[in-house]
Amino acid sequence: MTVALLSIGTELLQGEIANSNAQWLGEQLTSIGLHVVRIESVGDDRAVLAATLRRLLAENHFVIATGGLGPTTDDLTAEVAAEVLGTQLALDDDALATMRRKLEKAGRIVRAGHVKQAHLPIGAEILPNSVGSAPGFVLAQEERLAFFMPGVPTEMRAMFEQHVVPRMMPSAKNDSFRIVLHTYGAGESIVAESLDGLEAAHPGVLLGFRITGPEVDVKVMGRASNQADARRLVEAAADDARSRLGSLVYGEGADSLPLVVARALRSRGWSLSVAESCTGGLIAREFTRTPASDYFVGATVTYTNAAKSKLLGVSEDTLRGHGSVSAEVAAEMAEGARRTFGSDVALAVTGIAGPTGATPDKPVGLVHWAVAHPGGTVVNMRVFPGNRIQVQQAASHAVLDELRRVCAAVRVSRPSNRGLGPNG
Repeated sequence: MTVALLSIGTELLQGEIANSNAQWLGEQLTSIGLHVVRIESVGDDRAVLAATLRRLLAENHFVIATGGLGPTTDDLTAEVAAEVLGTQLALDDDALATMRRKLEKAGRIVRAGHVKQAHLPIGAEILPNSVGSAPGFVLAQEERLAFFMPGVPTEMRAMFEQHVVPRMMPSAKNDSFRIVLHTYGAGESIVAESLDGLEAAHPGVLLGFRITGPEVDVKVMGRASNQADARRLVEAAADDARSRLGSLVYGEGADSLPLVVARALRSRGWSLSVAESCTGGLIAREFTRTPASDYFVGATVTYTNAAKSKLLGVSEDTLRGHGSVSAEVAAEMAEGARRTFGSDVALAVTGIAGPTGATPDKPVGLVHWAVAHPGGTVVNMRVFPGNRIQVQQAASHAVLDELRRVCAAVRVSRPSNRGLGPNG
């Protein structure tokens, strides 16, 4: 069963927003065993949208469209879908009543635009919107189904999981399996070379590679007569890949580097503090994207030398002798944060994110970082390429990975007795 994804909205074509919906849907559909063969984007143009929808319906078993269900005049999806599938729009009283209840609960009133969103194709199956106001809908053409959902990612994802997946699952072959390994510390070519010959060693398995910032994802995919056989095939190949890649693999599936590090800290009973300079709070933000107060004590952004000395106790002699961007200062920042916050472990980073601040011996992109832990202090450095944002993001990844490796290497666990709160 083939699936085509259609993203609707001129803002997508003009680059105002990224098409995250298509990426997310493609991954979800593949994971349940459906075959996405086409992803297209169209603007808010009636004729182009109608022609594209007709073609995709003629070529595929399923079409999933997102966007264009809003309250404004350029939201044309419902009207065009009705035209293409041979029906008309009519006010759906149930959809309007549901919308009214949501709005009134939020202290809002029903406006003309909301009424517009309740005009839906006659004969359509309505898809309730548990997050926002605009309902989605399903239209059938012979044995083909077209799903229409809002373009707002949170609304679309909830609707897809609650109402679209149950409709599509019976059509999934359920004969495939996939494991995604996340790696950090080597480029795509090195990762690929490490896995050379793996496909030949595991017939039926295919490898795919995806670069996501400084990380490289390895997709280990396989098909068999049924999913159980496909799973066995893929798991054996994934074990082989992990063995070849070693410590480059930090996690898989829904793992992220901050989540993996957080698990490692929790398993050791270690508390954490962070001292940042060139990253400006980015590392602390990565940890606190999810509740973290059971291990995360606090953070400080010490941008100037005076702040490094006053808040972290960095020696003025060290600053004068080595400069603020140095291994010595990074180490004293980490040790100072550990002492100031009373944490078991502390991270520190200092560098030149650019575009200014370079010297003949300290180029833009130079970053020093340190991890102070119960067994000592680890210091490292690198010159990262790219613009300011890219250097900051690369530095954040490097520091997190350093802590991951420290957690893996240090076996001593000293649980913290600090009375931290339950929520972040």
